[in-house]
Amino acid sequence: MGAANKVPGVSGGIVAFVGGFYEEFIYSLQKVNLKAFKLLFNGRFKSFYQYINGSFLVLLISGMLISYFSISRLLDYFLDRKELFVWAGFFGMVIGSIYYILKDYRQWGKKTILACFIGLIVGLSISFLNPATENDHLVFIFFCGIISVSGMTLPGLSGSFILILLGNYVLLLVDSVNSLYDTITEVIQGDFSFMENKERLHILTVLAVFTAGSATGLVTLSHVLGYVLKHYKAITQAVIIGFITGSLGVVWPWKKTIFKTDGMGNLLKDSNGDLIISNYQRYWPDITTMETWGAIFFIIFGIFVLLSLDWYGKIRKEGK
Repeated sequence: MGAANKVPGVSGGIVAFVGGFYEEFIYSLQKVNLKAFKLLFNGRFKSFYQYINGSFLVLLISGMLISYFSISRLLDYFLDRKELFVWAGFFGMVIGSIYYILKDYRQWGKKTILACFIGLIVGLSISFLNPATENDHLVFIFFCGIISVSGMTLPGLSGSFILILLGNYVLLLVDSVNSLYDTITEVIQGDFSFMENKERLHILTVLAVFTAGSATGLVTLSHVLGYVLKHYKAITQAVIIGFITGSLGVVWPWKKTIFKTDGMGNLLKDSNGDLIISNYQRYWPDITTMETWGAIFFIIFGIFVLLSLDWYGKIRKEGK
Protein backbone atom coordinates (compact mmCIF):
# COMPACT_ATOMS: atom_id res chain seq x y z
CA MET A 1 0.00 0.00 0.00
CA GLY A 2 2.87 2.39 0.77
CA ALA A 3 4.47 1.91 -2.64
CA ALA A 4 1.12 2.09 -4.45
CA ASN A 5 0.09 5.27 -2.66
CA LYS A 6 3.24 7.07 -3.79
CA VAL A 7 2.88 6.24 -7.49
CA PRO A 8 0.57 8.72 -9.29
CA GLY A 9 -2.44 6.89 -10.69
CA VAL A 10 -2.24 3.83 -8.45
CA SER A 11 -4.51 3.46 -5.42
CA GLY A 12 -3.31 1.78 -2.24
CA GLY A 13 -6.96 1.07 -1.50
CA ILE A 14 -6.98 -1.42 -4.38
CA VAL A 15 -4.28 -3.40 -2.57
CA ALA A 16 -6.43 -3.49 0.57
CA PHE A 17 -9.53 -4.46 -1.40
CA VAL A 18 -7.86 -7.25 -3.37
CA GLY A 19 -5.91 -8.37 -0.30
CA GLY A 20 -9.22 -8.99 1.45
CA PHE A 21 -8.63 -6.67 4.41
CA TYR A 22 -10.31 -3.46 3.15
CA GLU A 23 -13.32 -3.65 5.46
CA GLU A 24 -11.17 -4.57 8.47
CA PHE A 25 -8.95 -1.59 7.62
CA ILE A 26 -11.92 0.80 7.51
CA TYR A 27 -13.58 -0.58 10.66
CA SER A 28 -10.26 -0.50 12.55
CA LEU A 29 -9.80 3.16 11.69
CA GLN A 30 -13.34 3.79 12.91
CA LYS A 31 -12.20 2.69 16.36
CA VAL A 32 -9.92 5.73 16.55
CA ASN A 33 -12.62 7.76 18.28
CA LEU A 34 -13.44 9.54 21.54
CA LYS A 35 -13.70 6.27 23.47
CA ALA A 36 -10.22 5.25 22.27
CA PHE A 37 -8.70 8.56 23.42
CA LYS A 38 -10.39 8.22 26.83
CA LEU A 39 -8.79 4.80 27.25
CA LEU A 40 -5.42 6.23 26.19
CA PHE A 41 -5.52 9.28 28.48
CA ASN A 42 -6.68 7.13 31.43
CA GLY A 43 -3.57 4.99 31.06
CA ARG A 44 -5.46 1.87 29.93
CA PHE A 45 -2.98 1.19 27.16
CA LYS A 46 -3.76 -2.51 26.71
CA SER A 47 -7.48 -1.83 26.43
CA PHE A 48 -6.75 1.00 23.98
CA TYR A 49 -4.54 -1.27 21.86
CA GLN A 50 -7.14 -4.04 21.75
CA TYR A 51 -10.02 -1.62 21.11
CA ILE A 52 -8.45 -0.07 17.99
CA ASN A 53 -7.29 -3.47 16.65
CA GLY A 54 -3.72 -2.34 17.34
CA SER A 55 -1.91 -5.43 16.05
CA PHE A 56 -3.51 -5.06 12.63
CA LEU A 57 -2.96 -1.28 12.37
CA VAL A 58 0.64 -1.37 13.63
CA LEU A 59 1.63 -4.10 11.17
CA LEU A 60 -0.15 -2.39 8.28
CA ILE A 61 1.18 1.12 8.97
CA SER A 62 4.71 -0.19 9.63
CA GLY A 63 4.63 -2.09 6.35
CA MET A 64 3.44 1.01 4.53
CA LEU A 65 6.22 3.16 5.99
CA ILE A 66 8.91 0.60 5.18
CA SER A 67 7.49 0.23 1.68
CA TYR A 68 7.32 3.99 1.19
CA PHE A 69 11.02 4.45 1.92
CA SER A 70 12.24 1.28 0.19
CA ILE A 71 10.08 -0.39 -2.47
CA SER A 72 8.71 2.97 -3.60
CA ARG A 73 12.29 4.16 -4.24
CA LEU A 74 12.83 1.07 -6.38
CA LEU A 75 9.68 1.99 -8.29
CA ASP A 76 11.03 5.51 -8.78
CA TYR A 77 14.19 3.98 -10.27
CA PHE A 78 12.27 1.86 -12.80
CA LEU A 79 9.78 4.65 -13.56
CA ASP A 80 12.77 6.73 -14.60
CA ARG A 81 14.30 4.02 -16.83
CA LYS A 82 11.47 1.66 -17.87
CA GLU A 83 8.40 3.83 -17.40
CA LEU A 84 6.24 2.09 -20.04
CA PHE A 85 6.74 -1.37 -18.51
CA VAL A 86 6.03 -0.14 -14.97
CA TRP A 87 2.77 1.49 -16.03
CA ALA A 88 1.90 -1.63 -18.05
CA GLY A 89 2.37 -3.77 -14.94
CA PHE A 90 0.11 -1.50 -12.89
CA PHE A 91 -2.45 -1.42 -15.72
CA GLY A 92 -2.58 -5.21 -15.67
CA MET A 93 -2.91 -5.24 -11.87
CA VAL A 94 -5.88 -2.85 -12.07
CA ILE A 95 -7.52 -5.07 -14.71
CA GLY A 96 -6.89 -8.08 -12.46
CA SER A 97 -8.40 -6.27 -9.49
CA ILE A 98 -11.54 -5.46 -11.50
CA TYR A 99 -11.93 -9.16 -12.32
CA TYR A 100 -11.22 -10.06 -8.68
CA ILE A 101 -14.06 -7.84 -7.45
CA LEU A 102 -16.54 -8.57 -10.24
CA LYS A 103 -16.34 -12.36 -10.01
CA ASP A 104 -17.99 -12.40 -6.57
CA TYR A 105 -20.31 -9.42 -7.01
CA ARG A 106 -23.93 -10.57 -7.45
CA GLN A 107 -25.97 -7.50 -6.46
CA TRP A 108 -26.47 -5.95 -9.90
CA GLY A 109 -29.65 -3.94 -10.30
CA LYS A 110 -30.80 -0.50 -11.43
CA LYS A 111 -29.32 1.29 -8.41
CA THR A 112 -25.99 -0.54 -8.39
CA ILE A 113 -25.54 -0.18 -12.18
CA LEU A 114 -26.19 3.57 -11.85
CA ALA A 115 -23.75 3.78 -8.90
CA CYS A 116 -21.08 1.93 -10.88
CA PHE A 117 -21.61 4.25 -13.87
CA ILE A 118 -21.26 7.34 -11.66
CA GLY A 119 -18.03 5.95 -10.17
CA LEU A 120 -16.74 5.23 -13.69
CA ILE A 121 -17.49 8.76 -14.93
CA VAL A 122 -15.90 10.38 -11.87
CA GLY A 123 -12.80 8.16 -12.18
CA LEU A 124 -12.38 8.96 -15.89
CA SER A 125 -13.05 12.68 -15.35
CA ILE A 126 -10.35 12.94 -12.69
CA SER A 127 -7.78 11.34 -14.99
CA PHE A 128 -8.20 14.07 -17.62
CA LEU A 129 -8.19 17.15 -15.36
CA ASN A 130 -5.41 19.72 -15.69
CA PRO A 131 -3.17 20.25 -12.62
CA ALA A 132 -3.06 23.46 -10.60
CA THR A 133 0.06 25.35 -9.56
CA GLU A 134 1.94 24.69 -6.31
CA ASN A 135 0.44 26.29 -3.18
CA ASP A 136 2.16 26.09 0.22
CA HIS A 137 -0.49 27.94 2.25
CA LEU A 138 -0.93 25.87 5.41
CA VAL A 139 -4.75 25.78 5.23
CA PHE A 140 -4.52 24.42 1.68
CA ILE A 141 -1.80 21.97 2.78
CA PHE A 142 -4.14 20.65 5.51
CA PHE A 143 -6.85 20.22 2.86
CA CYS A 144 -4.33 18.36 0.65
CA GLY A 145 -3.66 16.01 3.57
CA ILE A 146 -7.35 15.21 3.90
CA ILE A 147 -7.69 14.60 0.16
CA SER A 148 -4.46 12.60 -0.23
CA VAL A 149 -5.63 9.70 1.95
CA SER A 150 -8.42 9.03 -0.54
CA GLY A 151 -6.06 6.59 -2.24
CA MET A 152 -5.96 4.50 0.94
CA THR A 153 -9.66 4.59 1.73
CA LEU A 154 -11.20 4.70 -1.76
CA PRO A 155 -9.94 1.94 -4.09
CA GLY A 156 -9.37 3.31 -7.59
CA LEU A 157 -8.89 6.92 -6.51
CA SER A 158 -5.17 7.74 -6.45
CA GLY A 159 -4.23 10.15 -3.67
CA SER A 160 -0.85 10.95 -5.27
CA PHE A 161 -2.50 11.73 -8.61
CA ILE A 162 -4.95 14.01 -6.79
CA LEU A 163 -1.93 15.84 -5.33
CA ILE A 164 -0.58 16.32 -8.86
CA LEU A 165 -3.92 17.87 -9.84
CA LEU A 166 -3.77 20.10 -6.75
CA GLY A 167 -0.23 21.12 -7.76
CA ASN A 168 1.47 19.91 -4.56
CA TYR A 169 2.78 16.42 -5.39
CA VAL A 170 6.46 17.48 -5.49
CA LEU A 171 6.18 19.69 -2.40
CA LEU A 172 4.42 17.10 -0.23
CA LEU A 173 5.67 13.73 -1.46
CA VAL A 174 9.17 14.62 -2.65
CA ASP A 175 10.62 17.81 -1.15
CA SER A 176 9.07 17.48 2.32
CA VAL A 177 9.93 13.78 2.66
CA ASN A 178 13.52 14.43 1.55
CA SER A 179 13.78 17.32 4.04
CA LEU A 180 12.56 15.06 6.84
CA TYR A 181 15.06 12.37 5.85
CA ASP A 182 17.92 14.91 5.75
CA THR A 183 16.87 16.37 9.12
CA ILE A 184 16.74 12.95 10.81
CA THR A 185 20.17 12.09 9.37
CA GLU A 186 21.64 15.36 10.64
CA VAL A 187 20.12 14.96 14.13
CA ILE A 188 21.55 11.43 14.42
CA GLN A 189 24.94 12.90 13.60
CA GLY A 190 24.45 15.58 16.27
CA ASP A 191 23.98 18.36 13.73
CA PHE A 192 21.11 20.73 14.65
CA SER A 193 21.94 23.45 12.12
CA PHE A 194 18.54 22.94 10.45
CA MET A 195 17.06 25.00 13.31
CA GLU A 196 18.58 28.09 11.65
CA ASN A 197 17.47 27.12 8.15
CA LYS A 198 14.18 28.98 7.57
CA GLU A 199 13.41 27.15 4.32
CA ARG A 200 13.95 23.74 5.96
CA LEU A 201 11.79 24.69 8.95
CA HIS A 202 9.04 25.89 6.62
CA ILE A 203 9.03 22.63 4.66
CA LEU A 204 8.99 20.61 7.91
CA THR A 205 6.04 22.72 9.09
CA VAL A 206 4.30 22.00 5.78
CA LEU A 207 4.96 18.26 6.31
CA ALA A 208 3.58 18.40 9.87
CA VAL A 209 0.39 20.16 8.72
CA PHE A 210 0.05 17.72 5.80
CA THR A 211 0.43 14.78 8.21
CA ALA A 212 -2.20 16.25 10.53
CA GLY A 213 -4.57 16.68 7.58
CA SER A 214 -3.91 13.12 6.43
CA ALA A 215 -4.65 11.74 9.91
CA THR A 216 -7.85 13.82 10.11
CA GLY A 217 -8.95 12.68 6.66
CA LEU A 218 -8.11 9.06 7.37
CA VAL A 219 -10.24 8.92 10.51
CA THR A 220 -13.07 11.06 9.07
CA LEU A 221 -13.32 9.17 5.78
CA SER A 222 -13.16 5.83 7.58
CA HIS A 223 -16.23 6.78 9.64
CA VAL A 224 -18.11 7.85 6.52
CA LEU A 225 -17.10 4.73 4.60
CA GLY A 226 -17.80 2.51 7.60
CA TYR A 227 -21.34 3.86 7.73
CA VAL A 228 -22.05 3.46 4.01
CA LEU A 229 -20.46 -0.01 3.94
CA LYS A 230 -22.73 -1.04 6.78
CA HIS A 231 -25.95 0.43 5.37
CA TYR A 232 -25.29 0.57 1.59
CA LYS A 233 -22.68 -2.12 1.01
CA ALA A 234 -23.84 -3.21 -2.48
CA ILE A 235 -24.05 0.37 -3.79
CA THR A 236 -20.70 1.31 -2.22
CA GLN A 237 -18.99 -1.68 -3.81
CA ALA A 238 -20.57 -0.77 -7.17
CA VAL A 239 -19.16 2.77 -6.91
CA ILE A 240 -15.74 1.31 -6.05
CA ILE A 241 -15.89 -0.96 -9.10
CA GLY A 242 -16.64 2.14 -11.19
CA PHE A 243 -13.78 4.08 -9.58
CA ILE A 244 -11.30 1.29 -10.24
CA THR A 245 -12.44 0.90 -13.85
CA GLY A 246 -12.20 4.66 -14.34
CA SER A 247 -8.67 4.67 -12.95
CA LEU A 248 -7.55 2.70 -16.01
CA GLY A 249 -7.44 6.09 -17.73
CA VAL A 250 -4.83 7.28 -15.24
CA VAL A 251 -2.58 4.19 -15.43
CA TRP A 252 -2.85 3.81 -19.23
CA PRO A 253 0.74 2.73 -20.09
CA TRP A 254 1.16 4.54 -23.39
CA LYS A 255 1.49 8.16 -22.43
CA LYS A 256 3.99 10.95 -22.72
CA THR A 257 5.01 12.72 -19.53
CA ILE A 258 4.43 16.47 -19.64
CA PHE A 259 6.79 18.45 -17.42
CA LYS A 260 6.17 21.82 -15.84
CA THR A 261 7.76 24.89 -17.41
CA ASP A 262 8.14 28.51 -16.41
CA GLY A 263 6.79 31.43 -18.39
CA MET A 264 9.81 31.31 -20.71
CA GLY A 265 9.35 27.65 -21.62
CA ASN A 266 12.21 26.39 -19.45
CA LEU A 267 11.72 23.06 -17.64
CA LEU A 268 11.28 23.34 -13.87
CA LYS A 269 13.05 21.01 -11.42
CA ASP A 270 12.48 20.06 -7.78
CA SER A 271 15.01 20.31 -4.96
CA ASN A 272 16.67 17.06 -6.12
CA GLY A 273 17.16 18.35 -9.64
CA ASP A 274 14.39 16.11 -11.04
CA LEU A 275 11.93 17.46 -13.58
CA ILE A 276 8.50 18.25 -12.16
CA ILE A 277 5.60 16.24 -13.66
CA SER A 278 2.66 18.36 -14.82
CA ASN A 279 0.42 15.75 -16.48
CA TYR A 280 0.37 12.98 -19.08
CA GLN A 281 -0.52 12.96 -22.77
CA ARG A 282 -2.00 9.58 -23.74
CA TYR A 283 -1.66 7.91 -27.15
CA TRP A 284 -2.44 4.59 -28.86
CA PRO A 285 0.45 2.10 -29.11
CA ASP A 286 2.16 0.96 -32.28
CA ILE A 287 1.62 -2.80 -32.20
CA THR A 288 4.46 -3.39 -34.67
CA THR A 289 7.20 -2.52 -32.15
CA MET A 290 8.88 -4.88 -29.68
CA GLU A 291 8.45 -2.27 -26.93
CA THR A 292 4.67 -2.47 -27.29
CA TRP A 293 4.71 -6.26 -27.06
CA GLY A 294 6.99 -5.97 -24.03
CA ALA A 295 4.39 -3.71 -22.41
CA ILE A 296 1.63 -6.20 -23.28
CA PHE A 297 3.70 -8.90 -21.56
CA PHE A 298 3.85 -6.80 -18.39
CA ILE A 299 0.09 -6.16 -18.55
CA ILE A 300 -0.44 -9.93 -18.61
CA PHE A 301 2.11 -10.28 -15.79
CA GLY A 302 0.20 -7.69 -13.72
CA ILE A 303 -3.04 -9.60 -14.23
CA PHE A 304 -1.24 -12.81 -13.22
CA VAL A 305 -0.02 -11.17 -9.98
CA LEU A 306 -3.61 -10.34 -8.98
CA LEU A 307 -4.89 -13.79 -9.95
CA SER A 308 -2.08 -15.29 -7.87
CA LEU A 309 -3.29 -13.30 -4.85
CA ASP A 310 -6.77 -14.70 -5.43
CA TRP A 311 -5.36 -18.22 -5.70
CA TYR A 312 -3.30 -17.73 -2.53
CA GLY A 313 -6.36 -16.50 -0.66
CA LYS A 314 -8.33 -19.60 -1.64
CA ILE A 315 -5.51 -21.88 -0.44
CA ARG A 316 -5.43 -20.10 2.93
CA LYS A 317 -9.20 -20.49 3.35
CA GLU A 318 -9.03 -24.19 2.46
CA GLY A 319 -6.16 -24.63 4.90
CA LYS A 320 -8.29 -23.20 7.71
